[in-house]
Amino acid sequence: MNRREAVQRLSLLVGGVLSPPVLAGVMGQVLNTGESVMTTAGQEALLAEVADVIIPTTDTPGAKAAGAEKFIVRVMRDCFVKDDQDKFYAGLAKLDADSKTRFGKDFTSLSAADKIEMVKQTMSTDKAFFLRMKELTTVGYFTSEIGATQALEYLPIPGRFDGSAPYKPGQKAWAI
Repeated sequence: MNRREAVQRLSLLVGGVLSPPVLAGVMGQVLNTGESVMTTAGQEALLAEVADVIIPTTDTPGAKAAGAEKFIVRVMRDCFVKDDQDKFYAGLAKLDADSKTRFGKDFTSLSAADKIEMVKQTMSTDKAFFLRMKELTTVGYFTSEIGATQALEYLPIPGRFDGSAPYKPGQKAWAI
């Protein structure tokens, strides 16, 4: 079993359901062979900042350090139809416009506290965008090398299977 299959099975096992396009993205498939939205460096930087609010740097690197924005751009381009891409990037643009209206600065220039406030606002004003962003960020992060090896326990050469291995207090979950 490879890592992509393991992520698919793990998501089903823990009760979370990944949307089919995101699951296809994890598996490296291309579902969208039609037209796509071309992203700019500014949009990618904005995605990195929003992702970093969702999974910030703590004792492990955050989503920005893991390059989650690159995963998001690739999956949106390769696995979502243009209409869904337009809606997603419109939500991203709205977040940036709302931060300019509220704070007089674009989202990337805000303080950490103001970024958190704007993301909280987006959770209620544009829930569809926020949920898609959160899904893409978490999947992109935990399937990255940083997420799998630093945020999760990682055993590069697994030994025997132990279905009831005890966890130590404070131990991280295992990467697959």
